[in-house]
Amino acid sequence: MCSISIEMEFNGTTIWYWLIVALVGFGAAILGYFFGKSDTPNVSDIADELNVLEIENAKLKADLDTCKKRLASGNPSSQKENAQNTLVMDKAPIFDATLAKNAMGKKIKENDLKIVEGIGPKIEELFHNFNIKTWKQLAESSADKCQEVLDSGGKRYRLHDPASWPMQAKMAHAGHWKQLADWQEKHRAGKY
Repeated sequence: MCSISIEMEFNGTTIWYWLIVALVGFGAAILGYFFGKSDTPNVSDIADELNVLEIENAKLKADLDTCKKRLASGNPSSQKENAQNTLVMDKAPIFDATLAKNAMGKKIKENDLKIVEGIGPKIEELFHNFNIKTWKQLAESSADKCQEVLDSGGKRYRLHDPASWPMQAKMAHAGHWKQLADWQEKHRAGKY
C-alpha cells in the first residue's frame, strides 16, 4: 500500500510540472508573436518613408545643381558646359496652355508659381518679393533659397517644405506636364 501512494504523488507532481511548462511555453509564444509583429513595418509606414526619401532626394538634387553652378562659375572649362546647360533651360518649349490643361486638369497660366504643389497665393507673393516670378527662376533657385523666401513670411510658413519646388518648376518650365501631374498626384499634400 505504501508503494501505491508514492506513485500517485509522483504522478500528481508530474502533471503540475508539465502543466506549468506548457503554460510558460504558450505564454512565451504569444509574447514572441506580438513582439515580432510590432517590429514588422506597416505598408503605409513604408510608403510614407519612401515619399519622405523621394522629397529629400529632390532637395539633394536641387542642392547639387546649385553646387555645380557655383563650381562652374570659377572654372573656365566648366563655364562652357554651364553655358550649354543654361541654353538648354533657355530653349524650353513654347508654353502650350492646352497641353498643360489636358495634363493638369485645370487652366494653367504661364509662369504661375501656384502650379507648384505647396505654393499658394501668399507664398507666390513672397517669391515675387524676392524677384522670383517665373518657373525658370524658381527652377534655378536652391531649396535653401526657397526656405529663405518662406522664412521671410514669418512663423506661419514653417510647415511648408520647399525641397521639391525647384524640381517641379523645372518640369513646368520644360513643358513636362504629364510628368509634373503624375508627381504631384503621388505627393499631393502628404496623402499617399
